[in-house]
Amino acid sequence: MEDKNQNKEGFIPKHGGYRNLITYQKSEIIYDGTIHFTGRAFKKYDRTIDQMVQAARSGKQNIVEASMASGTSKEMEIKLTNVARASLEELKIDYEDFLRTNKLQIWPKEHPYVIRLRELNKLPNPTYDTFKKGIEHENLEISANVLIGLIKVVSYLLNNQIKALEAAFIKEGGLRERMTKARIEQRNKDKNDR
Repeated sequence: MEDKNQNKEGFIPKHGGYRNLITYQKSEIIYDGTIHFTGRAFKKYDRTIDQMVQAARSGKQNIVEASMASGTSKEMEIKLTNVARASLEELKIDYEDFLRTNKLQIWPKEHPYVIRLRELNKLPNPTYDTFKKGIEHENLEISANVLIGLIKVVSYLLNNQIKALEAAFIKEGGLRERMTKARIEQRNKDKNDR
């Protein structure tokens, strides 16, 4: 008799699929937008360009790495997701510094453009084109604030993702528990087949 609860796919669960994550999709927009913004806002050899682009890249790439590591290490998935969040927070501060040092406004949450940005953030399947008008606006105050708004959304989602990963780990355990369970199930199957 076959056990219906037995894992037929092995003890390593499906993983990857980061392209379907809203956090990845929006972090890719943030990365592309940061390349566009820094190319306009800073002089060619300003070190800030590299720092901001690397922070944006780190946010995006750590989401990828976390997703790929999730099959064998929930601990690594949680750590890398948090690194993504930290990198994006660093990037947000760079945008805020740019606005502050250039005597430009950091938009409050009740600003009409922030309200519009919230509406855009609710649209399914976001792409760069969804936010292009704001990101590539000739007014750098608008560009920086749109990117700050996107970063805030991704940071919020990553924070929720970390909480969900923590809860899942507590409930389901990690690779060691799945390996042990698979081995016990195989031993029991072998005994019953004799």
